Amino acid sequence: MNKISIIGLGWIGLPLAKLLLEKNVKVIGSSTTSAKASSLQNLGIPSIHFALDPHPIGSGFHQLFQGDVIVLNIPPRSRQDGGEKYLEQLKFLTALLNNSPIQKVLYVSSTGVYPEDFRSEEYTEEEAISLSTAGNPALWKAERYLLDNLEQDLTIVRFGGLLGDDRIPGRYFSGKENVIGHTRVNYIYRNDAVQMMHFILANELWGKTFNGVAPLHPLRKEVYEKNAQDLGIAPPASFAPENPAEQRLVSSQKIIDSGFEFTFPDPLDFPYQQ
Repeated sequence: MNKISIIGLGWIGLPLAKLLLEKNVKVIGSSTTSAKASSLQNLGIPSIHFALDPHPIGSGFHQLFQGDVIVLNIPPRSRQDGGEKYLEQLKFLTALLNNSPIQKVLYVSSTGVYPEDFRSEEYTEEEAISLSTAGNPALWKAERYLLDNLEQDLTIVRFGGLLGDDRIPGRYFSGKENVIGHTRVNYIYRNDAVQMMHFILANELWGKTFNGVAPLHPLRKEVYEKNAQDLGIAPPASFAPENPAEQRLVSSQKIIDSGFEFTFPDPLDFPYQQ
C-alpha cells in the first residue's frame, strides 16, 4: 500500500484515513464541499473537493486518481429513482478510474443488497441476487456495473448497520409505541468496520466479496433495552407482537475465516457516547 485514495471521508471513511496515516500510509481523501476539504486539511488529513453530480466537480480532484488503491465510500442517497442517478455517477467515476494508474478498488456496499425475505438460514456472499430479488436494487445495479466495467481488481464489502459511538439505535426508538423488537440485528461497530477495511487492504484480499456484520445477532429488543439501561434513556414504550419466523440474518463467517477478528462481536457490547 504505497498510496491510497478514499472517496468519501465520512463516518467510516475519515477514521480509515486516520488509521492509515497512523500506519505511515500515504492517504488522500475527498469531501463533497470545499469548506469541509479545507477543514480536514487543517486537521492534517489530505483532502480534495470532489463530488459527482453526476459528472465530476471540484478542484484538483485528479490527484485522487494517481495512487495504487482507491476506496469508494459513496453510497446511493436515495432509492426514489431506482438508483439511476447513482449509476450515472458511477459511470463517470469508472471512466476516471479506467484512465488512471489505480490497480485495486475497494467498494463499500451494504447488506441491504440481500433479499428482504425472511428465512432460517443466513445470507452469505454466495447468495445469487438478481434485480428482482435485491433488497436494494440500486446497490445491486452498482455492484454489477463495477464488476462488469472496472478494469481494476475489485473487492466489495457489504456492511450491516453501522453503529456505535454517537449512533445509538435505542435513541431512535426511545419512548415509541409498537416497536419491532423480535427480529435479530445485523450490526457492526464503527471501528470494527474501519479495521475490517484496513485488514482487506493490508492483506490484499482482492477479487472478493465480504459481509461486514458482527457475528452475534441479539434481538432488537435486547439492544434497545441495553441502550436504555446503559445510557439513561427511555426504552420503547411497547413492542410489536413477536413472530419468531421473521428473521433475516447475514453471515460474517467468510471474513472471520480469512483471519479477521472482531473487537466487538456482540452488538450488546458496542460502546456509545451521547
